[in-house]
Amino acid sequence: MRESATLAGGVLVAALLAACAPAADAPPTPSSAPAAPAAAAGAPSGAMTPNTLSAAELAEGWTLLFNGQTLDGWRSYKADAPPAQWVIEDGALSLSSGGGGDIMTAAEYGPFDLKLEWKISPGGNSGVIYLVKTLETAPNTYNTGPEMQVLDDERHRDGAIPSHRAGALYDLVIPSQAAARPVGEWNEARIVFTGSRLEHWLNGVKIVETSYGDADWAAKVEGSKFRTMPDFGKASSGHIALQDHGDRVWYRNIKLKPL
Repeated sequence: MRESATLAGGVLVAALLAACAPAADAPPTPSSAPAAPAAAAGAPSGAMTPNTLSAAELAEGWTLLFNGQTLDGWRSYKADAPPAQWVIEDGALSLSSGGGGDIMTAAEYGPFDLKLEWKISPGGNSGVIYLVKTLETAPNTYNTGPEMQVLDDERHRDGAIPSHRAGALYDLVIPSQAAARPVGEWNEARIVFTGSRLEHWLNGVKIVETSYGDADWAAKVEGSKFRTMPDFGKASSGHIALQDHGDRVWYRNIKLKPL
């Protein structure tokens, strides 16, 4: 009985040791797997590298209007060279100080689907003005082109005027809801112009929709500050301008698809 007990005890110890040893082909534990890279602060989930086009976008006909490195394809409203106050900062087209005037594309576009991202400074004001024409009778970009408002709604006095808030079709159509992100974060904007209709999108929400060029559009213009500007809102194509309102602002991922 004693020999049998000793033998049984040895077998039990061997079995316990075998159970505790790791299997030769065991997969690594989860703690040994590499951690996923953290997303950049304020960047949309799954965002691509700024100022690039995906393979799908290229196939769909999208074009980059700003490459994040140069001001090729951009100019002043009344001059061939871009204003010196518009600079490239961390891959963004930025207004470093006011007084230089609006910067705009050298080419004209329309109809189009335009996408971009903007970030405004505290209390800041700017805008995306499109369908701009360089006419002798038009001293400013906004004398001809409608504007998507870029604004710090909470701190700027225009935030108290519904048709002047972020994303509005400035002084013409009030946004259907507040969709801007807090100051310091990037906002994803989209402007769709079909030739007869306009849409403004902000952070994935369609907040403005209106006809263009018809009697309803003419009534909107007549009821706005643009009623004294005879060439306003009449073009079917034009330049795209970023407004110098004297405040710091940043733009990136500016891309367009002709419609």
